Amino acid sequence: MRRVFFVALAVFAFDWALKWLFLWNFEFYQPFFESEYINLVLVKNTGVAFSMFAFLGEWLKFVQLFLLLGVVFYLAKEREIVAKNGAAVGLVLGGGVANLADRFVHGFVVDYVSWHKWFEFAIFNAADVCIDIGVAWIVWKMLKKGEK
Repeated sequence: MRRVFFVALAVFAFDWALKWLFLWNFEFYQPFFESEYINLVLVKNTGVAFSMFAFLGEWLKFVQLFLLLGVVFYLAKEREIVAKNGAAVGLVLGGGVANLADRFVHGFVVDYVSWHKWFEFAIFNAADVCIDIGVAWIVWKMLKKGEK
């Protein structure tokens, strides 16, 4: 359980440090780094992935809070998942808490990486990457062991 806490705390701190760096130094919607693969551009994401559910407005943060608490209660009950996947669970929870904190502090999630090589992708942040890595890591381990 300690591993989950420390990984989550590290993800939260890293993500929020990056977000504040971007907020203090760059203007919204003005690209400040452009390359063949990615652009760095500060944006306000009022939805979730691909700006879905933005229509929920202020209610979205409470929906996400409820879902995150549901995950925490589920993991408290299913301790075996946490025992087998401590670091991965920490990545997911740390990223989730960081993005949720954005909603309560700023009213939106701070995003800044725009992938555009081969296809236009959503603009995302470090917390999103940690969540994706954590989920993929858990799924990969389960598939590797043939678990449901």
